[in-house]
Amino acid sequence: MNLDLESLYKAGGFAGAPVKREVTFKVGGEDVTGTVYVRKMSYQSAVGDLKSLTNQDEIAAARIATCICDENGDPLYKVSDVTGYYPDGKPVLDAEGNPRGGMIESLLMALWTVIGEVNGLGKTQS
Repeated sequence: MNLDLESLYKAGGFAGAPVKREVTFKVGGEDVTGTVYVRKMSYQSAVGDLKSLTNQDEIAAARIATCICDENGDPLYKVSDVTGYYPDGKPVLDAEGNPRGGMIESLLMALWTVIGEVNGLGKTQS
């Protein structure tokens, strides 16, 4: 196959539109379900990974920040939204001025799971 634009498009070589997914996570023993859109890993996610390495950000948080988006593909979160800390180490504060903290583990796992599903990561079928 020639790697021209038409061939790449036909072969699925572009990320395309974000994929809608439902996520469920636990808060205080209760299930919370919401809708997210997942951008397939592409040029943007590779750049996000590289930026996270040069800015000494958390690469896992950067992956969430680059892959979880709105229906138009625009990011919903920054790395600091995921970790609860700015790159300079200062905490993200809530509306009352208190440290907000990072996203909870059950939410992180739910987001990583849908990112993996959309991108075909994880276990493969034999």
